[in-house]
Amino acid sequence: MTDRRPPYGFAALAGLGVFALYCATLAPSTAFWDTSEYIATAHILGIPHPPGNPLFVVVARTWSVLLAPTGLPVAVRINLLAAATSALASGFMFLTAHRVLLATLGDGRRALVGASVATLVGATAFTVWNQSNVNEKVYTLSVLIIAAVTWLAVRWRDRRKDPGSVRYLLWSIFLMALGSTNHLMSVLPLPALAAMVIVTEPFVLLRPVLLGRAALLGALGLSFNFVLPIRAALDPAINEGDPTCDSVIGAATAVFTMGRAGCPMLAANLQRTQYQKPPVTQRMAPWSAQLQNYAQYFDWQWSRGVDPSEHPGTARLPITLLFLGLGGLGLWASWRADRALFAYLAVLSATLSLGLVYYLNFKYGYSLSPEVTDPLLHEVRERDYFFVAGFLLWGVLAGSGLAWAWGALASISKSRRRWAVTSPVLAFALLPLVLNWPWATRAGDYAARDWAYDLLMSVEPYAILFTNGDNDTFPLWYVQEVEGLRKDVTVVVGQYLLTSWYPKQLQAQTRPERQRRFDADVTQGLYADPGLPSAPVTDMPAEVMDQVLGSRLEADVTVPFPTVAVTYPAGTLLDRSHQLALSFIHDSIDERPIYFASAGGMMNELGLTRWGVRHGLATKLVLRGPDDTSPEAWIVGSPEYGSETFDLDRSLRLYNHVYAFRGLKYRSLWADRSTLNIPWQYYALSLQLSDVARKAGVDAQTVEALRADAGSFLLVAQGGDRGTPGS
Repeated sequence: MTDRRPPYGFAALAGLGVFALYCATLAPSTAFWDTSEYIATAHILGIPHPPGNPLFVVVARTWSVLLAPTGLPVAVRINLLAAATSALASGFMFLTAHRVLLATLGDGRRALVGASVATLVGATAFTVWNQSNVNEKVYTLSVLIIAAVTWLAVRWRDRRKDPGSVRYLLWSIFLMALGSTNHLMSVLPLPALAAMVIVTEPFVLLRPVLLGRAALLGALGLSFNFVLPIRAALDPAINEGDPTCDSVIGAATAVFTMGRAGCPMLAANLQRTQYQKPPVTQRMAPWSAQLQNYAQYFDWQWSRGVDPSEHPGTARLPITLLFLGLGGLGLWASWRADRALFAYLAVLSATLSLGLVYYLNFKYGYSLSPEVTDPLLHEVRERDYFFVAGFLLWGVLAGSGLAWAWGALASISKSRRRWAVTSPVLAFALLPLVLNWPWATRAGDYAARDWAYDLLMSVEPYAILFTNGDNDTFPLWYVQEVEGLRKDVTVVVGQYLLTSWYPKQLQAQTRPERQRRFDADVTQGLYADPGLPSAPVTDMPAEVMDQVLGSRLEADVTVPFPTVAVTYPAGTLLDRSHQLALSFIHDSIDERPIYFASAGGMMNELGLTRWGVRHGLATKLVLRGPDDTSPEAWIVGSPEYGSETFDLDRSLRLYNHVYAFRGLKYRSLWADRSTLNIPWQYYALSLQLSDVARKAGVDAQTVEALRADAGSFLLVAQGGDRGTPGS
């Protein structure tokens, strides 16, 4: 036990320092993957993908409103929330490290230095840093809750003999319950807290007053999930899962059973039924492969920039082993300081690493196990962000271990100034800061925003734009809902058509009374306003939509369109999304242009690629008969460039006068390898445009400029000149 007042002022300074670092590397706009979804839903108080994350949405919206007078863009405000929550978490971890080091270094000033070192290492671990300068996920809020609970546990341990000390435990329980409405990551300190209590004073768990208050506070925290059905009933523009309920009792049952019973739509959201994750006993990859995946992510944390390879076992290995050992020393220091504190930190470390590996049950790593060639057996992207709290904790332990080593060296030094003489060893704490900076920073990165803007501007008014998944959908939502551009476009996520709620929402949102109008001013004179469509994207009754199921055709099926008929031979597999997409196209094509984000994906699966005409990045469906004459502006590319048909005039105007390329045409490093398909799209587009421009007799200067651009895009698509192996 320690009676010294914790150094809250120094912790605040440490947190401010971390916040300044994150601000210096902050993303100026949205980013790929879930960033755009969370920024957009926070801005409009919408509902993101299950489980809906209501705590994050409300906190982020409140934060954004409070920062509105600064004039900062909405995306910057929400990104600052990630920076602030991580910085606050670092402040709490500073206090925890100080508590450990005060007992081992025996001097308050040295403990402050050691805690500062620990905070620096934890805050600059690659994933912690990379997730703290853009709001890609909701996890930084949960990391803050984990750090706060950790400090509350330490305070309970130190003040347990004081009257009313049980409030520290009650606050911990409330924060974890409330945090669960942000993400279940928030409850991960529970085993560690239980371990500390058992080692310290196990009988406290048997006090009826404590149990009663804990139950009430837990229920109060969980009640924040009532935001979901209340907001869903108001039908926001983004309302994923549509967790509406017919009764308060049904909603309450779902909320307080965490989706195990009660209101079906809310329960499905809370249980994330949409994703059909198998039980943890059914391993999605061998345990050894899952451990290798975790080892890969751990290897990134301390010196990501030493080698651009994603694989472990590179030149990063010595530094990885150093910080692995330093973290072990940090646990040893906590053992020397306080056995109960050691129990907490050891259990929390195990929970946030091996426990998560088991629970998350990943497929083969995105960039690992190349011998497993089926992409469906791999994760669709790197998942290191799930371990962000564990990497912060291990960084703090490694920094604490480094401070302990400093003390050990000083104790054997013969110098009168032994602490000063041995202090250079603390410089190892700078390694993650220096070696991770190029990979962790997001400063100046507008790539996701500009790509989404370019794609939306490629399509005509009131178009239906079919996308292939989250990563080519959420940035479009950001541009529409946050920046207010091209709201007239109906973005259709092919995967979501498999659900029952999504096609009904699209139908409701595109009825004439709700269809959002086209604004000709934002398209720079590219398109004229044709007037509102007179009908929604489909006239299929809701009950019929629910009956649409995937099937393999037993006989040929012909789908008639105004100018042609498309025949699908017997044996063709058309799942629910395919059939609903065909219904949308059939019912809308007379009034709404039909586009696809790529000629592959849904367009290819529906057998419609032969009728595709490129309008820049997007491909328009133009159904024409065999005798129809193509306009002069349509140029078919050379076979070596894919033989795609381009509307050359439209595409050149888009490329030269509308598109933005910030972070796409020139970039020294593209850190997220799972999104390299984006610069590859621009490389292919500029190269194909140079080909069709040459064939059409466009001036040589334009053709050469397009080829030069293709070279720039190619370098970015290969990872950038700083991100290519051997560079």
